[in-house]
Amino acid sequence: MAASPLVAPPSSLTSPLLKRQPSQQTTTNSSYNGTPNLGTAAPLSAAKAILGQPQETPSTPPSLTLDPIEQMNELEKRKYVKGRKLGEGTYANVYLGHSRSDPSVLVAIKKIKVQAQYNDGLAPDAVRELKHLQELRGHPNIIQLYSVFSSKDQNLNLVLEYLPLGDLEMLIKDVDRVRYGAGDIKAWMGMLTRAVWFCHENYVLHRDIKPNNLLIAADGEVKLADFGLARGFADPGYRMTATVITRWYRPPELLFGARHYSGAVDIWSVGMVFAELIIRTAYLPGNTEVEQIALICKQIGTPTEDNWPGVAQLGQYTVPSEVTPVWGKEAYMSRFGAVGSEGVDLLVKTLALDPKKRITAREMLEHKWWRTEPKPTRKEDLPKKEGGEEKMGADLKRRNGVLEEDRGSKVARKLDFGAMK
Repeated sequence: MAASPLVAPPSSLTSPLLKRQPSQQTTTNSSYNGTPNLGTAAPLSAAKAILGQPQETPSTPPSLTLDPIEQMNELEKRKYVKGRKLGEGTYANVYLGHSRSDPSVLVAIKKIKVQAQYNDGLAPDAVRELKHLQELRGHPNIIQLYSVFSSKDQNLNLVLEYLPLGDLEMLIKDVDRVRYGAGDIKAWMGMLTRAVWFCHENYVLHRDIKPNNLLIAADGEVKLADFGLARGFADPGYRMTATVITRWYRPPELLFGARHYSGAVDIWSVGMVFAELIIRTAYLPGNTEVEQIALICKQIGTPTEDNWPGVAQLGQYTVPSEVTPVWGKEAYMSRFGAVGSEGVDLLVKTLALDPKKRITAREMLEHKWWRTEPKPTRKEDLPKKEGGEEKMGADLKRRNGVLEEDRGSKVARKLDFGAMK
C-alpha cells in the first residue's frame, strides 16, 4: 500500500477487525470482478471474510458461549451508542452515534439492511464499499471506516466518520447565500485530487466521483465517499463494465462502451467537478447518453481517429458526419478564467478526449496551478452551510453503486452522431 503523506485516523476509534488487505493483492487474478465471493455467509461472517480474523481474543469476552468472532463483534457494538436517525432509505438507515467512552466523539452509523434477493443477504455494492473503505483507511480526504459489526437483526452496521457539513453540491447550488472564490476552489480541488491519487496509488478506481459524493467534515476537510461502484484495477486485461459513473461526469470512452480502462475515467470526473465548481452549474448535463456525447462534441470537441487513435474500435462509436475541432485553452478562458491561466490549463488536461493523453492524479498534484496566487484557502476558513447533517444522512443512505439515472437498454446500440444535431 502507498503510505499516506498525511495523518492516520484516531487509533481509539479504529476497530481491530479492520485488517488492511492491499487491493493489488486481491485483483491479480484475472477472474476477479471487484466483489469478494462470500457464498452464503451471514453478514457477520461476510465482514469476517472481508476484514480478516481478529488479531487476538478479547481478554474479557462478553460471553464464554460466543466464539471469538462473535465476542469481537459484541465488543465493537458496545463501543458505540446509536442516537437519532439522520436518514432512512430502502437500502440503509443512517444514525447519529457517539463513542461510549467519550460522548464528544461523534460518528455516523450506517445500518445496511439485509437484502433477501442475495444469498448472503448483502448486496455486492455493500461488500465493495466495505472492502475498499478498509483498504483505503488513513487518508484525510477519504471517509473513514472506524468499525463494523452485525446487529441482532443480522443487518450490517458501518461506523463511519461524522461529516456534519453536507457535501460540495450544497455549496455549489446555493449561489445566493454561499460565496466562494479561486482560493476556495483550489483548496477543494486539492483535497479531491489527493483522494483520487491515493485511490489510484492503491489500484482502486472510484467510478462515481461527483459533488454529492464529496462530503465535508466539521473542520472543512472534503472527504471522498460512496465506494459502492469502486473496484480494483491491478489486472489490466480484465473486462469491466462501461455502465459506471453518473452520466454528467462519465468520460467519452465509457459512453462509447469501453470495457478496458484506467484511472483516466476518474480524472475526467474530477475535471467535471472542477468545471462545476467554477461555473456553479453542471458543465455537461446530458439527459441521455446520446445527448451527453453531443454536449461533449459541442463543448470539448468531436472524438475522431485524428485526435484519439483507436476510438473507432470502441463498440458504440460511429464516424461523425460533422466534426467540431477540439477546444484549446483559449476557448475555455472566457467561461473558466476565474481560476487563472494555469487553472484553465489544468482543467483542459483533465478533459482530454483520449484517455491516454489525460493527465494523471500524480501529474495533477505536480501542476504549476497549485503554486500560483491565490494560495488555497485554509480548510478552517472555507465557506460552510447550515443543514449539512441531514444532507449527510441523505447521502449515506443512498444505495451505493446505483447510478442516479436510467441504466439504459441492455441491447448494444451505436451512438448516432446524426441524431445529435
